[in-house]
Amino acid sequence: MIIQEKAIKHWIDNFYGYGSWHAKHWFIAHEESGGDLPEEEAEKFNFFYNNYTSSSNATLCDIRELYRHVAARLDGPRANIFSNFYDYRFGPSAVQHGLWKNLIAFVHGCSGQKLPDLLEYQKVSFLSPSRHHEALIPLYPLPTHNHAWYYSWLDLPQFPFLKSRALFQEHVYHSRMEKILQNIKTYKPAVVLMYGMDNINVLKETVQGFFPKVKFKQIKAIKRQIPQHHLADLAGTKLIITTQIPALRHNRIETGFDWEAMGRSLGV
Repeated sequence: MIIQEKAIKHWIDNFYGYGSWHAKHWFIAHEESGGDLPEEEAEKFNFFYNNYTSSSNATLCDIRELYRHVAARLDGPRANIFSNFYDYRFGPSAVQHGLWKNLIAFVHGCSGQKLPDLLEYQKVSFLSPSRHHEALIPLYPLPTHNHAWYYSWLDLPQFPFLKSRALFQEHVYHSRMEKILQNIKTYKPAVVLMYGMDNINVLKETVQGFFPKVKFKQIKAIKRQIPQHHLADLAGTKLIITTQIPALRHNRIETGFDWEAMGRSLGV
């Protein structure tokens, strides 16, 4: 399946992630996940183009609907078990997502609630638009894999910013941050966690340009408990920015943190 010009442009301009803007907890990832195969991305782009209009110019979609339209091209023993990504992440035999489980723990830590069965919560509730619990928003909307940048291979000369990751990020950064910050001001979530970020100082300057009175406090890491992060209050919304990702690096336990404890530390 070939990535189409109209579909990828619509995705870049209008796709802001999953869940609900009315959610109490927002997670802002550095970029959209995926990017293993161009066919996978074309299916995402085409579904979004065909089912989500650009009238709002900033759309969160239903991840369960989208995942039903993305084939699960898996290797090994799982290859014949799952026909699509919905089955893989939300179906009866769904596999627990290594990052999502920590985001779910973070939400319950923030709320002071007992941890649920993490896999069952993933299947039934996580990122459900109707439940208004969470929103998952990529700062950069194009999916990539293992830091590779495949979009430079597309024959789309009308989009010169796709020639490199740096050009793409420069092209979309300010408009996306402006929309995200405006929506924080409008919807007033309790907590916004920006994780996996590699441009902390630029992000802080952008936030302070939109919220001029905001001051950041740097919180030191506690090994295996709380990651180092930068904390600010945006008129009632707690904003956390960290370079850390809520998942183990190379499956090594010493690289992880207790994200439930991280949520509890915020006192919200």
